[in-house]
Order: sequence, then C-alpha cells, then structure tokens
Amino acid sequence: MCGIAGLCQTDGGPLPPEADQWVRAMTDRMAHRGPDGSGLWREGPVCLGHRRLSIIDLAGGGQPMCSAQGDLTVTFNGEIYNFAELRQELQARGARFQTDSDTEVILEGYRIWGPDCLERFDGMFAFALWDAPRRRLFCARDRFGKKPFFYTVQQGRFHFASEVTALEQVPGLNLTLDPAALMRYLAYEYVPTPQTMYKEVVSLPPSHWLLLEDGALRVGRYWDMPVPEEDDPRPVPQLCEELRDLLARAVRRRMVSDVPLGVFLSGGIDSTIVAGLMARQSATPIKTFSIGFSEASYDESRYARLAAAAFGTEHHERVLSAAQCADTLPGIISCMDVPMADASVAPTWLLSGVTREKVTVALGGDGADELWAGYEHYIGFNLAERYNALPAGLRRGLVEPLARLLPSSAGYINPRLAVETFLRAAAAPAWQRVQTMLTALGPDAQADLLAPAVRERAPELLRPANLFAPTRAAYEHWQPPQAAAPLARAFHVYVRQFLLDDILVKVDRCSMLHSLEVRAPFLDKDVAAFAARLPVRYRLHGFKRKWLLKKAFADLLPREILHRNKRGFQIPVAQWLRGRLRPLMEDLLAPEALTAQGLFNPAAVRALMDAHLSGKADLRKPLWTLLVFQLWWRARRDGRGPAC
Repeated sequence: MCGIAGLCQTDGGPLPPEADQWVRAMTDRMAHRGPDGSGLWREGPVCLGHRRLSIIDLAGGGQPMCSAQGDLTVTFNGEIYNFAELRQELQARGARFQTDSDTEVILEGYRIWGPDCLERFDGMFAFALWDAPRRRLFCARDRFGKKPFFYTVQQGRFHFASEVTALEQVPGLNLTLDPAALMRYLAYEYVPTPQTMYKEVVSLPPSHWLLLEDGALRVGRYWDMPVPEEDDPRPVPQLCEELRDLLARAVRRRMVSDVPLGVFLSGGIDSTIVAGLMARQSATPIKTFSIGFSEASYDESRYARLAAAAFGTEHHERVLSAAQCADTLPGIISCMDVPMADASVAPTWLLSGVTREKVTVALGGDGADELWAGYEHYIGFNLAERYNALPAGLRRGLVEPLARLLPSSAGYINPRLAVETFLRAAAAPAWQRVQTMLTALGPDAQADLLAPAVRERAPELLRPANLFAPTRAAYEHWQPPQAAAPLARAFHVYVRQFLLDDILVKVDRCSMLHSLEVRAPFLDKDVAAFAARLPVRYRLHGFKRKWLLKKAFADLLPREILHRNKRGFQIPVAQWLRGRLRPLMEDLLAPEALTAQGLFNPAAVRALMDAHLSGKADLRKPLWTLLVFQLWWRARRDGRGPAC
C-alpha cells in the first residue's frame, strides 16, 4: 500500500526543471501512505513519484519500477493478489523478472497483454505506467475503487495523485470550489465520483482506465458488475459450497504478506467469517483487533471476544469512552483530503491505530453489506412497493399521522426519524429511493440553506432529478431496463455510490493515516461477481438479509453471532451535537463565520441548530454534514496537512 503522484506534459515535450520538486512535494504530503521509502523517476515528458509501505518483496519492490528492458515504468498503489499465478503464466510466455514483487507483474502483464491486462488482475490498485516506445501514459483503478486516483489537466500538464491534498502542492494550479459538488455533498454526505469538491479535479471511476497519448485523454471501462440472474438452476447446497470455496481462496490470497497481518474483528457476520477462514488456513493463531466503548449502550465488543475465543485468536482490544471518540473526531476529519460525513470515521481511525501497533496489514469485511443486503434499507426498498399498494386514504389518513406520534430519540435508532425517512423514500420514484433513505439535505432544504450566490451558480441542482442524477445513472446502468429488477438495481446503487465514496474512502484514509494496509476479501473479483449474479432473493430472502451468506457459513459462525442483527459502529452524534461537540458547532456555524465564508444562509443554519438543540427535531444528519464540511474547509484554508 502506497501513495503515488506524477506529472506528464500533454504535448509530449519536456517538463519544466521544477517538476522534480513538485512531484516530491506531492509524495511528501502523502508520507503517511508510505513511510518505508520514497522514489522519483523522470524521463522526457513524464515524472513519476512514489511513497512506499513495504508489504511484498521488502528488499526488491522499490518504486517507481522500470522493466528489465527499461522501456516501461510504473508507480503503483495497492496489491495484485493473484500475482504468483500471473507471474508463472508470464514467464511461460518469455517474461523476465528482476524482483519477487507484484509490481513487476503489472509491467510484464502490460507488455504482453496491453491494456487488457486489467481484466486479469485481481486486486486493489491504482497505477500510472509510462510506455516509452509508444509515448503514452496508461493509468487504471481497481474494480470497486478501493484505491484512489485523482487527476487534473492544467498548464499543459496531466497531474495525478492518490490524494487531493497532494495536488494542492503544485504551484499555480487552479483548485476552486465547485458549487454543484457542494450541493451534491450536502445531499450525499460525500461528493459522488467522478466529481470532486474542486471544479478542476476528477476522480477516476472504478473499473476504468485512462490513456494519455498524442495530446488526447481517453477514459474507458474495463469491467462491469454482472447483471443479476432471475433464476439459478443450481441447488442451494451447491451454491453454498461454491461460495465457501471462493471466499476461502480470496482470504488465502490476502494472507500473502512479508510483514505481520491480522484482521479487524467487530463480531459481526462479515468480519467473523473472514477471521474464521483465516484461522482455518493459518498454522499459528491469527491476530484480531477490536475496539469497545465504556458505555454499555454503545459497546458490542463482547461479540468480538466471543468470535476470538471460538477461533483461538490472539485478540487485542482497546476500550474507549464515547467522550474520547468525540474529542478525536474533529482532528480526524481535518486530516481528510475529501469531506465525508460518516461519523464512524472516528472508531475506524482509532481501530486502525490499535491494529498498526501490532501488524502492517489487516483484513476486513468491507463490501459484504452492499453485495449481500446487510442494510435495513434493502428491506425498506422492498417494503415501499407494498406500502404504496395500500389505499391512499389509509396511508395519508392513518399511517402518516401515526408516524408523527412516534417517540423521538437521540440514540442509535430514532423511531420517528426512521419512519419519516421511510415514508419519504416510499413517495420517491424507485431510482431515487435508496438515496432518499440516505440523504442529509434534499433540494428543498438546500434552497433555504445555501447562500443566493451559490444557488445561482447551479440552480438546476435544486431539482431532485438533477441533484440525484448520479444515483439515477447508477440505478439505470444496465440496459435495456428489463435487464435487472428494481431491487437488483438498488444493489448497484449501493456498490457504485455508498460503498465507493463512503465506506472505501473511510477505510482507506483512516488506515493510511496510520500506514496500515486493509484488504477486503468480499471484494475479490470472483466473490463479488458470484454475489452479483445471484438472484436477489438469495441475498434478501423475504426479510432475511445475507440469507445465502449466513447459510453457507452457519457451521463457522458462533450461533450468537449468526443470529444477531447488524449494527455498525454506534456513534451518538445527536447527543454530541447537544453536548460535547456543541461548542465546536457553535463556533464553526456561527453567523459571522458563515457570512464571511459566503456559502450558507446564517439564519437557516441557526434555525437548524436551534431546532436540534431544543430537542424538537433530530437533525443530526444535516448538522453533522455541515460541521464536517466546515472542518474540511478550515483545514484547506489553513493549509493544514494530513499529519494526525
């Protein structure tokens, strides 16, 4: 796991003399991504930089790496898990290797297969490869976007980096706030790929390549999620056996490391499966890591201990108070290169720190909830159709008035807020339903909240069809429309938006700030394709989430974990905003600060704060989304780096 950056003159001419120091400044800004070494390579129109976290071939895997013939050079972030098999295949075709690293497999794979090499790589990666004979730069990002790749074309140069803050180090680049991106952030709690908060910076989408050649920039897709089948003739026991084999192989591949490794263990279904498969395939006790909270209502560490005992792991646990978590949160958010309003960033960052004390690589359960229907919203999506089939009089005259009588709570689940969110989603068109359940601030709320100068620069986004256009594109991705049922399309929205720009960003940034690599067996290309092809009823079976996954691993999972409900990291945001984080909120959202900034309507923001502080409404999502943006904005304004 590493950090990459570089420049390429688009006209093929030589770079300015200062290019070396610009690229070095970019990689230095990402030193946390690669504390074990740095490298710089320059030739003609291109300069590539690298920060290394040594995982495979500690002595010989330095980068940027040149091929044995000296004609290809790559800077690479990530891991190619099937590199050993690919190496043998390439050697049989005459490839010569100088190292034992997976990086060199990219070079030789590209030499023999060209851009089609991407179809053969199983891994998490982002890389830029300079093909000197063809005078072209070939870049790519992995299938699910586990590794980031940002770029901008300015001043006749193509600039790229693993983090947006690295691009800020290049003198003279225009990096201006995009009002449309701000509005999408307020709706999604992140900026959907390929957009970024800066108008001039693009995030390369997952499963895509980028080619810079002859002054032209082209971007294309090399892989797509399979269309779910309406039926599958294989009996359930056979499907379970195939899934067990695929996931066991995915875990085994991700256990290849020349440095110590372990596993994030929350005690949920997904991490417990990964830990159990690791334990079965390890000759020595594996290392597991979890955090707990001293407050009983937020602590689920007993499930992690239960799983650790079942598998005989060497378990490491850190118990924190919610207050410690709250106090850490503002600093963590300020270190992020992109604003992302997932409050579980705090425990993820803390868990990464605890884990890094013992190991350099950790496996986790990321991707299982999105691919296997782990979220309650999948059930809500299906229930919406049934609810809408009820007579309108019953819905409007009985159900909706009763919903307003439900109790409100600042806890993990607020019954009234949950039902109100469901009713809004049920009233939305099917393509918008998932995002309606996740949205912080829709068009109506933004119309009041944003300063006129911002609204006037992107007025079209105050209409749902435009604000949520990325969601519609993800929902309608498969053509013709009958290619996939509505629920199958909801899976695609979750994978291509929430997983991509929330979950994977959170895990990548939090782990990398501690120089820790995290691997995701559930996002193995074969495991993910198997899940995606299944009829959706095997993933959401009535009201039973992760149905086939649980069935396949029932003998591995401790019974108490097998039958527990999913719960993510519990963060008492609603309480914090009324207590421990209130001074920070009052400071960052103060009228004078907002007036000087010129992005938000101070009176509307104050009204949100007053309603939440009084307990009349639970506005944790919009207020937290605003607070995170202000923390990110302040860090950018102050030029603060990611050293936490």
